[in-house]
Amino acid sequence: MSKRKLSRQQRWRIEKIQAERAARAERQAERETRSLEAGEHGPEQPGRVIAHFGRTLDVRGDTDATLHRCHLRANLEGLVTGDRVVWRRADDDSGVVVARDTRDNVLERPDARGQLKPVAANIDQILIVFAVEPAPFANLIDRYLVAAEATGIMPVLVLNKTDLLPEDGGALAHLLERYRGLGYTVVRATTRGDTGLDALHAQLTGRTSVFVGQSGVGKSSLIDRLLPDEALRIGALSEDSRKGTHTTTTARLYTLPAGGELIDSPGIREFGLGHLDARQITDGFVEFRPYLGRCRFRDCRHRGEPGCALQVAIDAGEISAERFASYRRILDEQAGR
Repeated sequence: MSKRKLSRQQRWRIEKIQAERAARAERQAERETRSLEAGEHGPEQPGRVIAHFGRTLDVRGDTDATLHRCHLRANLEGLVTGDRVVWRRADDDSGVVVARDTRDNVLERPDARGQLKPVAANIDQILIVFAVEPAPFANLIDRYLVAAEATGIMPVLVLNKTDLLPEDGGALAHLLERYRGLGYTVVRATTRGDTGLDALHAQLTGRTSVFVGQSGVGKSSLIDRLLPDEALRIGALSEDSRKGTHTTTTARLYTLPAGGELIDSPGIREFGLGHLDARQITDGFVEFRPYLGRCRFRDCRHRGEPGCALQVAIDAGEISAERFASYRRILDEQAGR
């Protein structure tokens, strides 16, 4: 279906709106520049974005633990929680962010329109939280792992609510061993009991981490225990659906008492991979990497072609058949099958 062409009047209206927006942004930038040049703000200093609300940010200065409500200069776009910035302070403890420092990395996820949206920046590890309830799905965990591998940020698996596990660990014990065998760190946690968070504390200390996972897996409950002085709203788990109620509305960075930082991001029921192509998804399965490029045919799609190196590895027990099935499911859903 061909794209409908805009009329001359419609193009004029769009151009007029864009010109008005650009003019407003330029006037705002000029006002900020005059304010800064007039000495109404202090000298430039480094800081960290703790939370953002549109063009308003909470910034923590590097020299103190105080939060300052700051506005963005008109020419700055796309700041996220965790960004390192340069800002200038006003007399009333507010401020203006004037520049963004270089990022080590950025965590992005597709929005409802499929466009990549940054969530947080300068992260050491992504903690993929799942729980005994609601029951975890290996394919969803694999999706998170593929997304994490694509960012280059180290993923860590956190099984929460371990107090609900049977003594032998049930089916989850096998699932955890599968991921440990791939080299992933797996941490068990529960908010019930004095020692339920010891391993999680050790994993978080000295690092900047972000929690991701389905709603209802207890991300906010974990953070409430890790940061007892913070007031967080905890969503009750629906007794009928056993699915979570999403409560977090914006990504926020918290400082851990023992050192390190933790970013709580909005709950994600399903981590979309629409921005990744087939090659990136294949690379996201770490156990496939030694065999890629060793198939008989260069254009092998790993669908039963003769001489497929992945299939040979599966037959030899070197690649999990369950993980390969999960991989095929992801690709099929991407292709709309």
